[in-house]
Amino acid sequence: MTSEKTPPGKMRLDKWLWAARFYKTRSLATQSIEQGRVKLNDERTKPSRDITPGARLEIHAGDAVWTLTVRMLSMQRGPASVAQQWYEEDADSIARRQQRAADRKLSVSPAAGIHGRPTKRDRRQIHRFTDP
Repeated sequence: MTSEKTPPGKMRLDKWLWAARFYKTRSLATQSIEQGRVKLNDERTKPSRDITPGARLEIHAGDAVWTLTVRMLSMQRGPASVAQQWYEEDADSIARRQQRAADRKLSVSPAAGIHGRPTKRDRRQIHRFTDP
């Protein structure tokens, strides 16, 4: 049994993803792994698979894709600033994510201004437009 002072030699993939703050809960990490959104060394894997430092991960979360190398393991979930030290992201992965963020800023979603049901004023404008 490992103490909290010494880092473990291996740990479950779903637990590491949760501790490294890629997912809010372990169950979300487990679901994502089972759906094939997480690859370990370019292969689909199971949530219970043990990972070690040096393992390569590819994580698809929403429209973001992280390609990273595990640097260290920790059994405790800590602050995000500490968790970022547990992995090293590839340079092209960082560039891709930054490019996607810039693209999202430039192109606003058409549905961004729509919130809930139309108001009475909106409904009148819709009827003026659609009724002959």
